[in-house]
Amino acid sequence: MLESLHVKNLAIVEDVGVEFGAGLSVITGETGAGKSVLVGALGLVLGERADRSLVRAGEAKCTVEAVFRIADDSRLNALLDELGMAPCEGGRLIVRRTIAASGGKCVVNDGTVTVQALKRIGDLLVDMHGPHDHQSLLSQEFQLDVLDSFGRLGDAREAYAGVYGEMLELEMRRRELDCSDRDVAQQIDMLSFQVKEIEEAELSEGMEEELERDHAMAANAQQILELTGNAAGALTEGEPSALSLVTAARNALADLEGIVEDADGWREELESVAVQIQELSRSLAARAEGVDSDPARLRALEDRVGLLHGLKRKYGASAGEILEFLAGARERLADLGSREEKLAEVDAALEKVRSRLMARGGKLASERRRVARNLAAAITGELRELGFRHGVFDVTLSGVEPGPTGLDEIDFGFAPNPGEPMRPLRAIASSGEISRVMLATKAVLAAHDRIPVLVFDEIDSNIGGEMGNAVGAKLGSVARHHQVLCITHLPQVAVHGAAHLVVSKEVSAGRTHTDIEAVEGDAREKEIARMLGGSESTSVALQHAREMLERNG
Repeated sequence: MLESLHVKNLAIVEDVGVEFGAGLSVITGETGAGKSVLVGALGLVLGERADRSLVRAGEAKCTVEAVFRIADDSRLNALLDELGMAPCEGGRLIVRRTIAASGGKCVVNDGTVTVQALKRIGDLLVDMHGPHDHQSLLSQEFQLDVLDSFGRLGDAREAYAGVYGEMLELEMRRRELDCSDRDVAQQIDMLSFQVKEIEEAELSEGMEEELERDHAMAANAQQILELTGNAAGALTEGEPSALSLVTAARNALADLEGIVEDADGWREELESVAVQIQELSRSLAARAEGVDSDPARLRALEDRVGLLHGLKRKYGASAGEILEFLAGARERLADLGSREEKLAEVDAALEKVRSRLMARGGKLASERRRVARNLAAAITGELRELGFRHGVFDVTLSGVEPGPTGLDEIDFGFAPNPGEPMRPLRAIASSGEISRVMLATKAVLAAHDRIPVLVFDEIDSNIGGEMGNAVGAKLGSVARHHQVLCITHLPQVAVHGAAHLVVSKEVSAGRTHTDIEAVEGDAREKEIARMLGGSESTSVALQHAREMLERNG
């Protein structure tokens, strides 16, 4: 669950921190107080797009930090491991995002990540539903995802997708083989040239480093010989040399041994230094002997380096990639050399793959039809609790040609009132009705969804009265399985919250400041009274608010 959210210098929010508990937390406040900014802040730490104009005027950067407590961190840790990050210790995850004019930074448990990685992590933590997100329910792709999620058909769908990918690869290979004789001849000529050019270069894995090292040695041979000679002369061969001076000092210390007690130790130290000087001089001499200053060798190495760079421009960024290209070119050349035979092989493989695809697709389709009846009944039940007493929800599946997601086309249908025909959900114009269908769908999926946090931003738009109370009760029901955060303008929804947070703003010293605080008791009654449309101090409004809270507490 989301334990806390800290926002600094984001839009009109200067510095706000809020803690969240389990169950349903409702967030209310007057229009423009900054409720949407808080939801936007949460979106930022979940990897949503950042706009630098969000940084509070006069500030260099804004920061959002969220702390999550994960009950089951197995999926999260698997993703962190894939991203090369340390596992989540003790189920606690800290996500921090900074946005500045000079750029931004995303940090997860002290490890820097990309925005794309942050988005993948966020998708496991929070499901956010904004005022316009209910339109996604009209997408057939989304509808199919809902059906498969409800039926736990993910494994069957992935198995089908794997075979579908095999089929696409074989179809692409067949297209490459199935071309005119002229095209084949041109491809054979080109591939033959490429194979010959790479083979003649006699490349090997890891050769680049050795070649670059040899070239650097040959190009700097004269300087290497001069410098190693100067160093060897200074150490042992010059007059005086370091070794001769150390030897003289050692002899003096030998004469000093009978006079000074410590002289023996000093002499031994100098003997060790003399040995090191001699070893270093021998190493320099050996290196100098290995230097080839022959101009012909340098020209040969330069030609070799130039050849490798030319091949890299054509075939890959490294010797390894060039060799991979060579293997593929050889295989393609072999295919074209026996095109008819290869076409027959591909056709036979395609027939087998298509047979497997239809078998897995048929099994998935059968499971979907079984699940569709259960999903339709479950959403119908939820909708009747949300005010559609005689409404009926329907899930229609029809067969189509094999596609990435199966052999099915889906369509959600809805008949909100008795006597009305079933219509596709996309034909329903009322955003209030669509919002309730989305909430019913979320409620059905709640027991199946492993995402721990659900955020609803004004899902109660365009509804009111008793319908608002039904939506609040349904949110409370979903909150038995998930932590739910809900921004609402309806008092009928707000009274269902286990916790109530109020966002407010004030102007001080010419600047707008946003604050958020948890309310309960009298303070909560006053906020509900304000939402009812009367003054928070009006006794009638306060009494009504008190009754609503008592009735739903």
